[in-house]
Amino acid sequence: MSTTDDGTDARKIDRGQDTGGCPVSRDADGVWRVRGHAAARAALRSTDTVQAGLGVETVEKMPAKIRRPVLYRDGPEHREHRRQTAKYFTPRKVDESYRGIMERVTDEQLGKLTANGTAVLSELSFELAIGVACAVIGLTESKPGLAGRLERFFPEEFGEPGFTSLHGLYWVWRQAVNWGGIYFADVLPAVRARRKRPQDDLISHLLADGCSSAEILGECITVAAAGMVTTREFVNLAAWHLFDDDALRERYVNAEEAERLAILHEFLRLEPVVSNLRRRTTAPVELPGEDGATHVVPEGEVIDIDVTSTNADTAAFGDKPLEVCPHRELTEATAPGLSFSDGAHRCPGNNIAIQETDVFLTRLFALPGVRLQTPPRVSFNDAIGGYELRGMVVAVDH
Repeated sequence: MSTTDDGTDARKIDRGQDTGGCPVSRDADGVWRVRGHAAARAALRSTDTVQAGLGVETVEKMPAKIRRPVLYRDGPEHREHRRQTAKYFTPRKVDESYRGIMERVTDEQLGKLTANGTAVLSELSFELAIGVACAVIGLTESKPGLAGRLERFFPEEFGEPGFTSLHGLYWVWRQAVNWGGIYFADVLPAVRARRKRPQDDLISHLLADGCSSAEILGECITVAAAGMVTTREFVNLAAWHLFDDDALRERYVNAEEAERLAILHEFLRLEPVVSNLRRRTTAPVELPGEDGATHVVPEGEVIDIDVTSTNADTAAFGDKPLEVCPHRELTEATAPGLSFSDGAHRCPGNNIAIQETDVFLTRLFALPGVRLQTPPRVSFNDAIGGYELRGMVVAVDH
């Protein structure tokens, strides 16, 4: 794995990392670092690994009688949940049930831009992601201000709650307020409405499956994190790429949908929103290394996958992995990288995220005189190796 011979690198965001290095290595602290695509895919698809990181350590402290959100479950229970809810995320379902919502919310948000002449893109894209995800989840009876409630909730890291320090007490209090705000203003009204009249959405399914309102709250929060927060960042990232590359933007706006989606997948392969995935082994797991070597990760150890590096592995993506190449030759094993994870925890909403990004960007770049007025500020979420793009101002003829 390495950068291209001529140094070409189309990435916008400097994560301060080299995508080269050993595909599999073990740190002095006992964590297995994976930078090779084949090894990462093997770890993610193994039935002998379970979730680690993403706050799972905190969730494990919950009472056993409370059902964990699907993100934090593994094994038969997790597979059955995914099987039952897969119908909400199929390409056909996305096209038939959600495309109209994507178009409506996009037009509403771009209407703000055309009315004012300028707008902060992260605000428009967040409202888009919220509108679409709420339709899938069933959060359609919310009180005004959902975006603000989510903004207050998600900047909080899981942290180390406790009652023996001011910091721990503050964490407990702050998160209790945030959880309560979303529960009473968003989840509870939706649950009450669906108890009276079930609908074709996730909350109705969870109610039919016997979930309590508190369990539904946990599920909604995890789906919101995956479907709202990450999609906002990707819309901003893709727009930034297109604003800064006239030829690629011209190609995108004139392309058929299949090619537009291929371009978006390349952006996401190059710059995954979530760049660190962790798994813990429940039995010895074999990972392929270099030159036919095999590494055996013992039971009970943590595997840390660097998605930015795996997505730039020359063995999987050719000798120019850091270029945007929509017609890159990929196989079932490599397309479109591991930006949506893989295996049992592969993101079920990948079709929704790519589709709504395309709907938004095709309409954004169709506006007269649309241009980037202020580039984004880049910050990082160390817990997931993710980027956050803020202050990106776009302008149109007004």
